[in-house]
Amino acid sequence: MHLQGSCHCGSVRFELDSAHPYPYNLCYCSICRKTAGGGGYAINLGGAFDSMKVTGSEHVSVYQAHLQEAHTGVAKQSPGQRHFCSNCGSALWVWDPRWPELVHPFASAIDTELPRPPQRSHMMLASKAPWVQVRAEPQDRRYDGYPEESLAQWHRRLGLEDSVPGD
Repeated sequence: MHLQGSCHCGSVRFELDSAHPYPYNLCYCSICRKTAGGGGYAINLGGAFDSMKVTGSEHVSVYQAHLQEAHTGVAKQSPGQRHFCSNCGSALWVWDPRWPELVHPFASAIDTELPRPPQRSHMMLASKAPWVQVRAEPQDRRYDGYPEESLAQWHRRLGLEDSVPGD
């Protein structure tokens, strides 16, 4: 599916191809909650980095979170790069050099109509803010940390890879 996205003020526009466009993975970690907000979680999609085209890249800034290692307590910079508009602050996409072929746009920045997921995964629930109420449907899955399946595996398990709208 071809996706088009933008920031709130319109300074940045982007497009990319996505084999995994269902917005199902709700992340409640403190990084997503504080940098992308909205209900106490953020939703990333999966896309092909080599298909991405950006207009207004001079308005894109990058944030790399500092993560505290559980076994040492030492904070290290995450290699994950969270891209956002330097004018309006809109969260746009995440790219990580450990998986250079992938890019993860925030569903909130996508202007293309996205397909409705048949179920959702609520992840990083151990990190959610106390004020957040998890609104899970009976078919939804919950994880204190990361789910055991990737974006691609979730789409494959539900038979959604070949039924992506617009393909």
